[in-house]
Amino acid sequence: MLTNRDCDTRRAGNENGCGEDTSVTQSPCESLFLVLLLLIRKTTDIYVYMYIYIYIVISYFILYTFILSPPLTALTFSLPEENAERIMLDPTSRENLKFKDLLKVLIDWINSELEEDRIIVKDLEEDCYDGQVLQKLFEKLSGRKLNVAEVTQSEIGQKQKLQTVLEAVNELLRPHGWTIEWSVDSIHSKNLVAIIYLLVALAMHFQAPIRLPEHVSVQVVVVKVKCHIKPKHRDAFDTLLDHAPDKLNVVKTSLITFVNKHLNKLNLEVTELESQFADGVYLILLMGLLEDYFVPLYNFFLTPESFEQKVHNVAFAFELMQDGGLKKPKARPEDVVNLNLKSTLRVLYNLFTNYKNSE
Repeated sequence: MLTNRDCDTRRAGNENGCGEDTSVTQSPCESLFLVLLLLIRKTTDIYVYMYIYIYIVISYFILYTFILSPPLTALTFSLPEENAERIMLDPTSRENLKFKDLLKVLIDWINSELEEDRIIVKDLEEDCYDGQVLQKLFEKLSGRKLNVAEVTQSEIGQKQKLQTVLEAVNELLRPHGWTIEWSVDSIHSKNLVAIIYLLVALAMHFQAPIRLPEHVSVQVVVVKVKCHIKPKHRDAFDTLLDHAPDKLNVVKTSLITFVNKHLNKLNLEVTELESQFADGVYLILLMGLLEDYFVPLYNFFLTPESFEQKVHNVAFAFELMQDGGLKKPKARPEDVVNLNLKSTLRVLYNLFTNYKNSE
């Protein structure tokens, strides 16, 4: 292993077998830095000084980032197999009072435990999926430091952190009879049910000073995958439409209730998701209501007639969503205009997820 300094102590005995010579050898990188520092001391040219300084900084960065940093753990993530199941939380369950109370208790508990780290959790799905909060919480509760990177932006890095954290959690809980109801993929995909299972298990195991509400029940949509699905091209809505059409009306009803809750303020009402959002007008008005601002009428076509005008409206609604902090919708404006139900559901469910608590 490469170290900052390799110390080699050699004993050189004299004729009487005594005497000691201790020599220290330096790594090539450290020797190079010392030479550069000597050059800096002897030079008077400010430009030479600046170039040498920049070189030292870049060299240290490369050394400690790519050479001395601990190796990443190799991970493999399997694609969904045949007969695998996916679980989606029924949007109506989010309005259950006991469920809301459970969420609040868990969020308050996490914030209390991580107060010294100045970490504030507001939404379990958005704040726990990357492993950062779960890492800090487990370390605080167990008193055990995990060997993970502090900040991970990439999906692979986040899943690596999650795997390390969950392995430590499972190793602790499994001997006590806990059933593992969570996984790297379920947590990272923001599966709220899996996240709550994990947090409740930790709270009960470590005897957290909180009172969990009793008999909390929620409705979930369980979708069984019948064929090999590539996650890059298909999502839960593809599976829902292809393999559980009987559950589709439950999701549509919940989304209609959500949008009407806000559009009713303008005396507007939606009964058909795919057709009434196709021209983009309701999407724009809905964004204005959710973000609490008035959208000037000259920015869009209030009564669009052509295909191009409708695409303009939907694209403008997508821009408003991004301005509000949402990620760029995966759906294309043209697909929404063409009455593509899956595209419309994706857009509206994204709004529901981010504005579910808006009045």
